[in-house]
Amino acid sequence: MKLVVQRVKSTRLTVDGKEISKIGKGLAVYVGVGVGDEEKEAEKLAEKIVKLRVFEDENGKMNLSVQDIGGEILSISQFTLYADVSHGNRPGFSGAERPERANELYEHFTAKIAALGVPVQKGVFGADMKIEQLNDGPVTIIYDNI
Repeated sequence: MKLVVQRVKSTRLTVDGKEISKIGKGLAVYVGVGVGDEEKEAEKLAEKIVKLRVFEDENGKMNLSVQDIGGEILSISQFTLYADVSHGNRPGFSGAERPERANELYEHFTAKIAALGVPVQKGVFGADMKIEQLNDGPVTIIYDNI
């Protein structure tokens, strides 16, 4: 799995002009599922994201997690994280898992975050989503197949 995690002040996700989800201070997490990814990886990544210390403490140091600050997470499926741009100018997506399996793992990842006690919202798998995001910092962390 590949994740792009961004610290945000707010994020709003719409589909066809309708608001689907919205969070305040927390993390926007873009989730890509690759061929062969398993539940175990999704669970490990969910645990790491919940504990990721990218929020400032009273001394201005990044020592607090989304859990510590009472923040929220918006989990957004994004198969384009598996874009292969090594040949030509048009990306290929053969490294992305087939949609049915990718959705299962995306849902599993999101459910694990909720089970860990962090409020989590979701996008709509496979939809043409519009995302308005106010990044904080910016702080962007990339997880790639850990």
